[in-house]
Amino acid sequence: MFYEIRTYRLKNGTIPQYLKVVEEEGIEIQKSHLGTLVGYFFSEIGTINEIVHIWAFASLDDREARRQRLLADPRWQAFLPKIRDLIEVAENKIMKQASFSPRSEAH
Repeated sequence: MFYEIRTYRLKNGTIPQYLKVVEEEGIEIQKSHLGTLVGYFFSEIGTINEIVHIWAFASLDDREARRQRLLADPRWQAFLPKIRDLIEVAENKIMKQASFSPRSEAH
């Protein structure tokens, strides 16, 4: 199993706006293509104005195919401008699960 960990640092004070538009529109589009959402988080303590979302994929090829379908979706293309200007810095990591790591039933 591979996990994509996407971390965004947002402009100061925009977390409520970002979360609202993602909840109302974006997350369903993402889930329809990307599949397994492990978690979606925002910072309370520590680095402020940070969003982290984690997606699980069977393989890197699975991830690539799913991301390409998402990027090609006209709904996603219409949605992106609603969050793009809120994001100052984006970081993306691909992590592979260790054999001894606990496994969730959903994955």
